[in-house]
Amino acid sequence: MIKNYINGQWVSSSAKESVDIINPATGELLNRCPLSGAGEVDQAVKAAQDAFKSWRETPPTERAQYFFKLKTRLEESLDELARLVTMENGKTLVEAKGSVRRGIQMVETACGVPTLMMGKTLEDIASGIDCHAVRRPMGVFAAIAPFNFPAMVPFWFWPFAVAAGNTFVLKPSERVPLTQARIFELINEVGFPKGVINMVHGAKDAVNAICTHPDVVGVSFVGSTPVAKHVYTTATAAGKRVQALGGAKNFMVILPDAIMEQSVKTALDSIIGCAGERCLAGSVILSVTNKTNQEVTEGIVRYAKETMVGNGLDKNTQMGPMISQVAKDRVKGLIQSALDEGAKILVDGRQGVDAMPGYYLKPTVLTGITKKMRIAQEEVFGPVVCLAQVETFDEAIEWINSSHYANTTTLFTSSGAAARKFSYEVNPSMIGINIGVPAPMAFFSFGGAKDSFFGDVKVHGTACMEFFTDTKVTVQRWIKNSSIW
Repeated sequence: MIKNYINGQWVSSSAKESVDIINPATGELLNRCPLSGAGEVDQAVKAAQDAFKSWRETPPTERAQYFFKLKTRLEESLDELARLVTMENGKTLVEAKGSVRRGIQMVETACGVPTLMMGKTLEDIASGIDCHAVRRPMGVFAAIAPFNFPAMVPFWFWPFAVAAGNTFVLKPSERVPLTQARIFELINEVGFPKGVINMVHGAKDAVNAICTHPDVVGVSFVGSTPVAKHVYTTATAAGKRVQALGGAKNFMVILPDAIMEQSVKTALDSIIGCAGERCLAGSVILSVTNKTNQEVTEGIVRYAKETMVGNGLDKNTQMGPMISQVAKDRVKGLIQSALDEGAKILVDGRQGVDAMPGYYLKPTVLTGITKKMRIAQEEVFGPVVCLAQVETFDEAIEWINSSHYANTTTLFTSSGAAARKFSYEVNPSMIGINIGVPAPMAFFSFGGAKDSFFGDVKVHGTACMEFFTDTKVTVQRWIKNSSIW
C-alpha cells in the first residue's frame, strides 16, 4: 500500500478502502492506493498552513534554489520516471519520457520566480504621491490531478504555487499514484521544509474535502467536464479561487493546399498518441472538398493499419493500451453508437485485441461523421479517428464554433491568409497551425474555453502567477519634516 506524504513524513493511510493499481498493458497488480478521507486531507492542510508563514518569509531567491536542486534530481531520474509512467498508465516510453520532460520544464520555469513575481512601481501618480504593487503569496493551495499524465500535470501547478511562497497539497489520481510517489521521494531528498509540499491519495471524498476545507485558498483541477464543473461550483461556493480544466472535442481542418502526407501523419498521431487519452488529442478531421477527403481517408486508413499496438515498454510499440477496461468499453460504446447513427467503419480497432493481455484497442477509423452524431459531440478519449467532409472553410469553422467544448483546434494549410482567418475566428483557446498537438510551453499559459475550462486565470506560464498570488497596491505620500532637513 502506498503512503501519503504529510509534513515531510511518509504516513500510512488510515483509510479502510483502497483501489488496485493495475498495469494496463499486462493486467498485473502493481500496488494498492488508499482512499484517504477528509481527516487526512485536514492533516495535510494543517501541515501546509503551519509551514506557510516561514515559507512566505523565505526570500524568492532562496526558494528558487530548491527548484534548481529538484530539476537536477528529476533530470537524473528521467528514465526511471518515464518507465513508471509507462507501467501505470500505458504510454509508450517515448511518450512517457516526453511528458516527464514537460514536467521538468515547469520546474525550470519556476526557478525564475524572482522575475515572475516582480511588481510595478510608478512615481508621482499625483504630485508627491507614489504607487507600487507587489505580488504576495496567499496560503495553502491544492491540486487534483488526472490519470492521463501522471508525471506532468501536477507540475503545472505546485512548482509555481510553492515558488511564489505558498504551501501545497496534491491529490494525484488514485489510478496512477506511483510516479508521484517517486517524485515526492525526490522532493524529500531535495529538502523542502516540512509541510511546504504534501500529498494525499484518495478519490471523491478527498476531492470534496479539498474543495470545502476552510484553510485551502485555491484549487486547481484537470479531468472530465462534469467533475470540473463540480469542483468549480463546490470550491467557489466555499470562497476559493479555482482553475478547473475539463474535457475537449478537438477538431482538425485540412485544406486542399495542405502538405497532405505530412498533415495526415500529424493528424493521426494527434488522435491516437497516448491512446487518445489526452485533452489536446485531435478527434474529428474536417476535410474541405471531396478531393481532400479522399486523400485524407486513404492516408489515414493506411497509417492506422500500420500502427504497432502493444506494451509501451516494447521499443517497437507505437501505441499503448487504454487505462482500464471501463475506459475501453466506453470507447467501444461510442464507436457502436456512431455505426448505429449511420457512420461507416473503415478500420475496426475492436478486432484482434481480445487475445492481448491488458486494455487494448487498435486505431479505429470512422467515416461519414455528421454534426449531430453523438461521437461528433462527446469527448472520445480513445484512439478513434472521425472523418467528415465539408464543402467550405467557413463551414468547418462554423462546425468548430458550434461545439460546447473549446480547448484546442488545428488547421493544416500552406496559406498564411487562411491561417490568420482560422486563428481570428475559431473559439478554442489553443490553436495549432500545421501542429497536431498545440501544447503551449511552460512559459505560455494553457487552458481552453467554454466547457473546457472553468475559472478566470489559465494554467502555468506568467498567467499562473496571477492565480497563485494576490496583488497588493500601496499608495504613499511622505510629507517633508522641516525639523530634520
